[in-house]
Amino acid sequence: MVEKERRRSLTPQQVALRRELNEAQILTLAGLENFGWELKFVRRPLFQAAVPVVFDCDRKQYAVLEVDGTLNQNPGFKIRD
Repeated sequence: MVEKERRRSLTPQQVALRRELNEAQILTLAGLENFGWELKFVRRPLFQAAVPVVFDCDRKQYAVLEVDGTLNQNPGFKIRD
């Protein structure tokens, strides 16, 4: 019996965003995706490291993936609604 593939392939935008992550951040993101979180964008402050921002599936919470792969749910900045 042939089953429908449940995994979604990544869009070109998602692939481009993932290229900016290091290995620790990718591993953390993979775990978060199992719970419905998604990498939405990467902030690029001037003269600072890139800041990957993830959202939960309901878009009620957001967090930052730190360089060491930890999840920071209080990053110190607000996201516009």
